[in-house]
Amino acid sequence: MTYVDGFVVPVPRDKIDVYREMSRRCGAVWREYGALSFRECIADDVKTGQWTSFPQAVKLEDDEVVVFSWIEFNSREERDAINAKVMKDPRLADVMTPESMPFDGKRMIYGGFASLVEL
Repeated sequence: MTYVDGFVVPVPRDKIDVYREMSRRCGAVWREYGALSFRECIADDVKTGQWTSFPQAVKLEDDEVVVFSWIEFNSREERDAINAKVMKDPRLADVMTPESMPFDGKRMIYGGFASLVEL
């Protein structure tokens, strides 16, 4: 069973291209170090819920869109080793600071997930 890091972020609409380029760079490095897949998906059919929803979870503002992302790994152990390498990689130093990210990192939701069902 695989292990997945999942992310939900609010991205300003006028920074989608910058976010896409950052993601391509980051994804290439994650894959180089061994991640099985790297996905970035932009909200297309995401509504605000009555009690909770993706927009509510990230406190989405009018000029933003939700991005849902995940990185798949063989295991938690491989994920920990790969993430440690990625965080130290000098090719990403300019995008790994809060000031350089094209979104508000304080409103990002993320975590690691062990597979429950794989079909």
